[in-house]
Amino acid sequence: MKKFIGVGILTLMLGCAGVVSAAPHPIRLVLSPASTVPTADIMKNLGNKCPNVSITLDPKRSDYMLAAQGWSGNYRFTLFQKGGAAVFATKTQWLSNSVKDVCKFINAQNP
Repeated sequence: MKKFIGVGILTLMLGCAGVVSAAPHPIRLVLSPASTVPTADIMKNLGNKCPNVSITLDPKRSDYMLAAQGWSGNYRFTLFQKGGAAVFATKTQWLSNSVKDVCKFINAQNP
């Protein structure tokens, strides 16, 4: 019986370790100075859609730069990787969809 309990605990611990390691690692975005979408609006949606992504003010410590432009009904986001290459763009009617698209791309690139 003790052996059975030990095996069960070991299995549970290994299962939990797999879940913990599957979480996406933290990513930092810096907003482009040309962005017209308020940082607070982007942060609100990031928290809901992509909790591992945060916004920083320091471009040297960022992984990506986000140019977030537009207004309600017409959002255009362009994502640049460190070094300046544009790697992703989306155009949506809803801010939440633009953030969701960016998050999906980022997490696909950084498992």
